[in-house]
Amino acid sequence: MNFQDLKSIIEGLLFLAGEEGLSIKQLAEVTEQRQELITDALTDMKSSFEREGRGIQILQIAGNYQLATLPQHAHYFERLAYSPSRSTLSQAALETLSIIAYRQPITRIEVEEIRGVKSERAIHTLVNKDLIEEVGRAEAIGRPILYGTTKAFLDYFGLASLKDLPDLSDFETTDQLEEETQLLFQRLEEQQLTIDDVDKPGGEG
Repeated sequence: MNFQDLKSIIEGLLFLAGEEGLSIKQLAEVTEQRQELITDALTDMKSSFEREGRGIQILQIAGNYQLATLPQHAHYFERLAYSPSRSTLSQAALETLSIIAYRQPITRIEVEEIRGVKSERAIHTLVNKDLIEEVGRAEAIGRPILYGTTKAFLDYFGLASLKDLPDLSDFETTDQLEEETQLLFQRLEEQQLTIDDVDKPGGEG
């Protein structure tokens, strides 16, 4: 493996790892390269990102490396997050939100185990929309972030409290995890559609 290929692979791995990042040891194990070479690659990548004026940077936080946006661009990210054209939630985001709502506090990995697919982007979207937030750290290896819903979540769905979430008492919750997740998604989607109808011109309120 040449040095350029290694840097390309590391960039992809950091992208997939998201906000939890990866340690030099983890990167070395996955790429089957020496830790010293990984360190050199990260240093070179950080310099080249800055030199080329890239829109992302490599940060080291709590021993892990991660890709991050530039703080001077925060204004544009806020405009994107609150753009009217992005006001509705995608199916992936709504499904992720339903899992977090009913199973909070929960980690990203646990959400992905339930959904069966990566949920990094969906969680990022929900955080940007202030529908979920970090509520602590799990007592597990790496101390992963625990997520929970916000007051804005209650406002978004017109709920007085989490007790007003659609009742799951009729659902089996032991061996039908995927089916249950889909039902949660459908229940929350129905509430969103109801709210959207009310907000349309000529609607109630």
